[in-house]
Amino acid sequence: MRVGSEMRPPTDPADEARLRALSSPLRLRVLRLCAFESRTNKELAELLGVNPGTMLHHVRTLAQTGFLAAQPQRVGAQGAREVPYRATGLSWRTPMPHRSRVLVEVFLQQIEGVEPEELDTAWLGLKLNAEHKAELQQRLVDLLEEFKEREPDPDGEPYSLFTALHPDLNPPAPSPPGR
Repeated sequence: MRVGSEMRPPTDPADEARLRALSSPLRLRVLRLCAFESRTNKELAELLGVNPGTMLHHVRTLAQTGFLAAQPQRVGAQGAREVPYRATGLSWRTPMPHRSRVLVEVFLQQIEGVEPEELDTAWLGLKLNAEHKAELQQRLVDLLEEFKEREPDPDGEPYSLFTALHPDLNPPAPSPPGR
């Protein structure tokens, strides 16, 4: 999911509904769970530890805004009708101005159960002018787009990638005396 930093909030009601749908950390987690596999409301509720009625509300919101698509019905273990849902990929192409904090919250929720040795992180301080910052942002977007557009590897394992570029609020060092 890309975050637009220079975009204005939408005025189209459909765009506003999509932004509201993506403002929930739980709904963003649902989209991740449905990215490569179709899942039912019940499966999602169990995986995320929420009430099935609450999950149904979130699933319907995501389906109504085009982020989830119902797959062909199937019969469950007890003979009940089940409707699995799959993420459409629309969230990747939906800019989210002013929504970075919700993505950070989702990221923190996602890594809660990850073993420390399985979490590969990097943190780098840079000092860039506007041109080089724009170049870095564009190259990152291009690389992410390249991998997003590929078909999933049939023998692949699911991974999540989170990046953040933000102003470093560390104060500058004081000038030496006499300068």
